[in-house]
Amino acid sequence: MARRRKRKSRRRLEGRKILEQVPQYSLDSGEDKSVTAARKFIQAQGILPPAMLLVRRNEHTTDRYFWAEKGLFGAQYVEENHFLFPSLRPSEEKISNARPALCP
Repeated sequence: MARRRKRKSRRRLEGRKILEQVPQYSLDSGEDKSVTAARKFIQAQGILPPAMLLVRRNEHTTDRYFWAEKGLFGAQYVEENHFLFPSLRPSEEKISNARPALCP
């Protein structure tokens, strides 16, 4: 039986492109849960939003978080709802300005 491909959301793909331009930090969770490790890392390093945190839970799993002015969010939620985050709006303008304009 042929397997159907999963349809990718345009909104999520657009959000992923925007998040690629945000600074990224990688860390290991150690003994802590991944969210706790991310919060401790932010506090210790004094990271300012917006930022992406890639927390390695074990050799197979990496959790992705987005550090915003409003708090820490799962990256998948931010990809789907990027328009709710004001810190990502300037990045959107850069992307739209990079596209060539059509001449009338």
